[in-house]
This record gives sequence, C-alpha cells and structure tokens, in this order.
Amino acid sequence: MPECASLPAAYFEAKYAADPDPWQFGSSDYEARKYAATLAALPGIRFERALEAGCSIGVLTALLAERCDALLAFDVAEIALVQARIRNADHPHVRIERRSLPRDWPTGTFDLMVFSEVLYYLDRADLLRVAAATRGGLSLDGAVLLVHWLGPTDYSLTGDAASELFIGALADVCSVTRSERKLEYRLDLLVRRAA
Repeated sequence: MPECASLPAAYFEAKYAADPDPWQFGSSDYEARKYAATLAALPGIRFERALEAGCSIGVLTALLAERCDALLAFDVAEIALVQARIRNADHPHVRIERRSLPRDWPTGTFDLMVFSEVLYYLDRADLLRVAAATRGGLSLDGAVLLVHWLGPTDYSLTGDAASELFIGALADVCSVTRSERKLEYRLDLLVRRAA
C-alpha cells in the first residue's frame, strides 16, 4: 500500500462527531487489557513530568495521572478533548490541550512520553520530526512508550512501520528495554542512555 500523508485534524473531528468514542476506548475489553499492559510496562513507579500524545477522550490519561506529578495530554480533536477534560477534572496536575503533531510540540523536558495508537497517523516526514522533538525533549534517563495496533488500517503507516521508524530514529540515544508483541498490538519501551 503506498504511503499517504499525515491524517488531518478534520479526519478525527469527523470520527468523534459521528461517535463520541469511535474506537471504544472507554468500553472495550481489548482496550482495558492494553491499558493494563501499558501501565505494567512503565519503567518507574512515579514520573515527575509526563507527556501523552493523542490522548483522545482521556481514558489512558486518567490512568497515567495516578503515576505522574504533572501530565500534559493533548490531541488534535477538540470534540475528544471535551470528554478528556471532564474525565480528568479531578486531576488538577493534568493539563489537557489541543495540539497537532509535529507542529505544536510542547517546550520543556519530560521523563515519560507515551505515544499510544498515534504515530501511525503520521507520514514518514512528520514522524521523523516527532522523533527529533522527542530527542530534544526527553530528560536524561527518560522513557518513551510506544503502543500500536497491528491490524490492517488505512492510516499513513502500519503499526510496525511507525514503531520501527521511530525506534530507528532514536537508536543512537535510546535503547529498547522492553518489547512485547500481541496478536492485536505491539508495545515498545525506549529508555534514554546515559551520555
């Protein structure tokens, strides 16, 4: 399948306009199992400053909030963010913002970055821009967690292609310390090596 451009914000806005939870993040047993595996893969008990890209309606955000002193969660779809803000209203240390990758990358450094079901929406050039921004924003000994669906999609990249491209772009500064492959998804944990 030929590669297509990064999916625009309008794609996601239309998805959420048609269904408030188009991927059943809040109701699917599969998603619940994947979230449990995601949390189990985290390398530390607590994180000082974390980032979640593509937070959608904030289900994983609420789970990550329990492990972070400060969490910036963002998504491109304002419709989804309304739900994410409601779901995380009792977490004052969570900021939920509308941002688009790679254009609206936040400033500062993070000791945890989570890209769950998001990088394959980007084309190669945009994914490499995100990898470069990650390199600049990942604290010493920081961790990056990737989780991607492996089934067929009409997205810009497959889950494997997105994960491998991202891992390759950071291979000189990060080591893959955990890699799990399930029937439906893959999970990769990258940890920044000491300089």
